[in-house]
Amino acid sequence: MQPETTSIAARLRAPRAAAIAGIFFAVLLITSLVLIRRAVPADPLEAGVWLQIHASNVVLALNLVPFAGIAFLWFIGVLRDRLGEREDRFFATVFLGSGLLFLAMLFMSAAMVGGLIIAYTADPGRLIGSPTFTSARAIAYEVMNIYAIKMAGVFMIATSTLAIHTGFIPRWIAFLGYAVALLLLLSSRYIEGILLVFPLWVLLLSLYILIDNLRQPPAAATHPGEQTP
Repeated sequence: MQPETTSIAARLRAPRAAAIAGIFFAVLLITSLVLIRRAVPADPLEAGVWLQIHASNVVLALNLVPFAGIAFLWFIGVLRDRLGEREDRFFATVFLGSGLLFLAMLFMSAAMVGGLIIAYTADPGRLIGSPTFTSARAIAYEVMNIYAIKMAGVFMIATSTLAIHTGFIPRWIAFLGYAVALLLLLSSRYIEGILLVFPLWVLLLSLYILIDNLRQPPAAATHPGEQTP
């Protein structure tokens, strides 16, 4: 296969790969967040009774988080590939940086909750209600519900701005992204389930990219110099 033909085929596969990665990320993160929300009370100062009753559900949710993170990294990478030379350096830097920061905070929060479960398994009587549990629980809650949410909002703003400048997604999805990002940036930590709007927006974006890619005519994949009938 000629190098130019290989490049064209790779470009054609890139949008579909981004869409599939985004769908995987959204589904896995939504499932994880719902499982955690149903098992763990929203109050960061609760005593930790959920460790006795719903720890297995939380473990399942935490095991989904790394796979969601891998899919999100793939989503970011393939979106940048779709942008190609149209990518604005400033917004691309904010896009990449905010996405990586969101992912790092998501992993940190999940790791702290996982550490609590391990500590509870080792010595149940000493952990529940202890200052160590309260501190770790509060830190995990703050990181996820304050800092990670804000980075998700910044990621949406950067992605929506790139979309408007390059036209790789419709403007209505970009403007919806601005509105949801504003909600995330200005939201209170006590709005339950607010983080779900981020993977839902990524899911909408990914579904559009996938459908748009499937609608492309097969003639786009012809060899250079060939003519379609």
